[in-house]
Amino acid sequence: MRFSMLKKTDLQISVLGLGTNAVGGHNLYQDLNEEDGKNLVRAALEQGITFIDTADVYGEGRSEELVGEVLKEFERDQYVIATKGGSDWRNGSKNNSPAYLRGALEDSLKRLQLDSVDLYYIHWPDEKTPLGEAVAELSRLKQEGKIKAIGVSNVSLEQLKQANGSLEISAVQLQYNMFQREIEKDLLPYCVQNNISVVAYGPLAYGILGGEYSKDFQLEEGDWRNSSPLFQSGNFEKYIDKVEQLKEIAEQKGTDVSNLALAWLLEQPGIDAVIPGGKRPEQVQSNIAAAEIRIESQLMDKIEKILQEK
Repeated sequence: MRFSMLKKTDLQISVLGLGTNAVGGHNLYQDLNEEDGKNLVRAALEQGITFIDTADVYGEGRSEELVGEVLKEFERDQYVIATKGGSDWRNGSKNNSPAYLRGALEDSLKRLQLDSVDLYYIHWPDEKTPLGEAVAELSRLKQEGKIKAIGVSNVSLEQLKQANGSLEISAVQLQYNMFQREIEKDLLPYCVQNNISVVAYGPLAYGILGGEYSKDFQLEEGDWRNSSPLFQSGNFEKYIDKVEQLKEIAEQKGTDVSNLALAWLLEQPGIDAVIPGGKRPEQVQSNIAAAEIRIESQLMDKIEKILQEK
């Protein structure tokens, strides 16, 4: 496993993390098996992944509860835990007010059965609370020892600049994969220039870059991905065509397309970690080799040509 340093901290994180929105995320996915979810987290930690990512909205707190049950089996220095707050599932609103964030963190700590979390993100800006005020409250929580590092997620460049006004942002979590590259325009360069770790979520395009879908694949009715442009008719088929071409390059590297996609992300400047999710422990074993793959510039050029094809 390769490691990087979470910016502005002394925290070392595995470059391959684990996203846990399918661990107890019953409000996001249909028919989840909670024991499989716990085994997924357990397998990650046992196989060298130290960076575990969750959020209070996943399963309306259930993901944090399940992750916390597994973390009890490990020593505190064996993992770096990140969670997120600022979205109130009880009324379907976003809330970044200082009072709400403080309460949300306290609730997360109870569910995780921890005294502190390593990285705490504002999950979504609420468009009302100035991000400087929200971050100031997280700074107070940091001084109290309840969080070690401050992050934001799902922000625009202007919002990130506001949040980082006090230069306290260590990490920003953003959607980034071979097919969704909007952050390359301005967010990624800003983070490189301002010493902020970028953690890429959705690195496998929510399953498309896993290499197992065919053009006739259908999502279940309750699956949140039905609203994603990636899965809309016309788009989805084009992406599957690209995946088939990427499989040929993966074969040249002696790997599969999912690991190629993860390794490609880790070659991008500013990316300190990627957090693929999963539902079953065997998916960890499949992904973990990606941390050791390096892609030569010639192959990066070939990948870029495929990705740019209309």
